Amino acid sequence: MTASALRRYLSPLPLIAVLRGVSPAEIPAVGGALLENGFRVLEVPLNSPEPMQSIALLSRAFGERCLTGAGTVIDVADVAKVAHAGGRLIVMPHADVAIIREAKRLSLVCVPGVSTLTEAFAALQAGADGLKMFPAELLTPPVLKAWRAVLPPHALVFAVGGIRADNMAPYWEVGADGFGTGSNLYKPGAPVDQVRAAAAGYAAGFAALKPR
Repeated sequence: MTASALRRYLSPLPLIAVLRGVSPAEIPAVGGALLENGFRVLEVPLNSPEPMQSIALLSRAFGERCLTGAGTVIDVADVAKVAHAGGRLIVMPHADVAIIREAKRLSLVCVPGVSTLTEAFAALQAGADGLKMFPAELLTPPVLKAWRAVLPPHALVFAVGGIRADNMAPYWEVGADGFGTGSNLYKPGAPVDQVRAAAAGYAAGFAALKPR
């Protein structure tokens, strides 16, 4: 899979759901609530309980309707495990080019975390399909504006870290392609109705952004 496939899944709603701490028992209902509200990219961080089982459940439940996979991938060996579980997405908090290359070798979408332009260019050179600008609390919209002046125009950049339904606009206006959201969308053990309401809030927040 390539960046074009990632763009396709983001076209209804350019948000990546980070389901840190989700359990296999929760995943079908949580995934369904997100899908109902336009989310098509779902990430299960590997420091969640039994993450491979959750990834497998998502893959079986939603198939091609969603791009599902793993976050917090910090070991190259885990890339193949994610693929075996049916995951098609690798998201990282850092820019380990060995993980990027392994993900691309296995035809998975890869979005590494970067906090400097040096990391961003190295990740793109290694084959990254998008860049996770992390943490967004420190990498402010003016930083993204400066990055956009020098990054390749086609590079997908996602602001991640502290993103809420009401603070996406400044990043969007300077060139963010989308956002990743975790604890403001889902907390372990949260009732499904709460997750559904949060997802609807994000969808409404994005709909309110100025078109570009």
